[in-house]
Amino acid sequence: MSDHMITTIDNPYNPFTRWDEWLQYDMEQGHNSLALLARVTKTSDELSDALQDAAIEDAILEIVTENVSGLHIRVTEDWVPFASAS
Repeated sequence: MSDHMITTIDNPYNPFTRWDEWLQYDMEQGHNSLALLARVTKTSDELSDALQDAAIEDAILEIVTENVSGLHIRVTEDWVPFASAS
C-alpha cells in the first residue's frame, strides 16, 4: 500500500482513517479525485504490486505538482485536515 494518498485542501476527512466520509465529500464536491488519479496513473495488471504502487505514487506526485485545480495535495496517514469535520 502507498504511504501517500491524494486529497483536496477543502476535504475535512483524512482518506486513510475516514475513507467513506472522505470519498462521499470528494464526490459531492465534484472533485472526483479517484477518477483523476486513475486517468493519470500509468499502470497495468501485468505489473507487480510494488510497481503498481510506484505508478500510483508517481501519479499522485504529478497531480500535486501540476495542481491544475489548485486543490489537490498529497497526504500521509497522520495528516490532519485543514477544515476538520465535526
